[in-house]
Amino acid sequence: MPGFYSKEEELKAKGIDEVLVYCVNDMAVMQAWFDDMMIKPSSIVTPLADPTRSFTKALDLEMEGTPPQLGYVRSKRFAAVFDDGKCTNLFVSAAPGDPAGDDDPSASLVENVLKSL
Repeated sequence: MPGFYSKEEELKAKGIDEVLVYCVNDMAVMQAWFDDMMIKPSSIVTPLADPTRSFTKALDLEMEGTPPQLGYVRSKRFAAVFDDGKCTNLFVSAAPGDPAGDDDPSASLVENVLKSL
């Protein structure tokens, strides 16, 4: 999150109107995380929750693991660019043996997204 938030002006300059940050969790958890990160209400960064994994499933980005992470299926780490409701770029940070992209999240980091815009 700090990456997107610190790059807000660069994102705006590239035509990004809003950055939606979501996870497979409930909105109370997302809001607490945003509060902890001190994201201002005037920011272009908006929290979303996907507690039923509907969006995650639709994008085919469920993180596979045995056993599932934290007791239930999670989302892979990714960034997506949408233009008028159409996904124009999808950046997934996942690799064999690293479904969460923890070892190398670079594909989905804001710096990589900015390069593609």
